[in-house]
Amino acid sequence: MVFDFPTAWAQNWEDYIHRGLEVHDRLRGTPLVRAVFAPHAPYTVSDAPLKRVRELANELGIGIHMHVHETAAEIEGGLQSHGKRPWQRLRELDLLGQDFIAVHMTQLSDAEIAEAARLGVSVAHCPESNLKLASGFCPVAKLLAAGVNVALGTDGAASNNDLDMLGELRTAALLAKGVSGDASALPAHAALRMATLAGARALGLEDQIGSLEKGKAADFIAVDLNQPATQPVYHVLSQVVYAAGRDQVTDVYVAGRALLREGKLLTLNEGETLARAAEWRAKIAGGEKREA
Repeated sequence: MVFDFPTAWAQNWEDYIHRGLEVHDRLRGTPLVRAVFAPHAPYTVSDAPLKRVRELANELGIGIHMHVHETAAEIEGGLQSHGKRPWQRLRELDLLGQDFIAVHMTQLSDAEIAEAARLGVSVAHCPESNLKLASGFCPVAKLLAAGVNVALGTDGAASNNDLDMLGELRTAALLAKGVSGDASALPAHAALRMATLAGARALGLEDQIGSLEKGKAADFIAVDLNQPATQPVYHVLSQVVYAAGRDQVTDVYVAGRALLREGKLLTLNEGETLARAAEWRAKIAGGEKREA
C-alpha cells in the first residue's frame, strides 16, 4: 500500500514502497502468496509515488491495484486539484495497462469505458461496498459489453461488514439488472465468471487458478444445495448465485489442501480465532475512547 501521509505502518511514500518491497522479497517463492502494488487512490497519492510505482511494477513484473472513480466527490476533487478527471491523470502518468486493477469505477464516461477496454485494464466491482457508502453504481453491463475484464470484490471490512462472496455474487447480478434496466444483464454464469476466472485474469494468474482444469491449482468449494432454502433445484448456477448462503459451504480446498471439510475448520482453531477477535475489539474500542 502507498499513501502520501504517515500511518502506523510507514512515514512517507518512500517508506511505504521500501517496506512493501521488503515484504515482497520476504514472501517471494511462497506458493500461495502474490504481491501487487496498492497505491490507495488518486486523492491520497501524488504523482511522484505513482511514477515510482509504475517503474517498479514494470521492473518486477507485478500488478497495480488502486481505488479509482469511486465517488462523484473524487471526480470533482480531481478536477479542482489537477484540472482533470482522475482517470485522465492516471493515463497520463502511464499507470493504466493490462496489469492495472481499478477498484469501484462507479463514475465513468463512455469514452473512459472504451479506453479501459483498449488498455486492458481490469475492474474490481465491489457492489455492496458501493451501496453501503452510497458511492454510486458501477456500469457493469456497459463494461462487459465493451470487453472490459470485470472481477468481483468485497472491499475491506470497514466498508462491507460480512465480506461474503456468495452474497456479493447475488448483489452484483441483481444490481446490474437494475442499473442497466435489462433483466437479462449479468446472468448467473456471467456473475460466477466474475468471481472466478475474471478475478484470476485481473491478477495475472489465469493460467494457475480460476477454473478446474488440468495443470491448474485444485481450488474449489462444495456448496450443499440440499437445504430448504435452495430446493427444488432446476438450475444449479442460478441457485448458487441467487439463493445459496455461505452457511451452505461445506468444503474448501486450496491448491488441493482441505481447509474446511464437512463444515469443520481444519487449519484454524475457532475458539482461539474468536478470542483474538475479542482482543482486537477491546483494543479498538479502547483506542476510540482515548481519542474521544
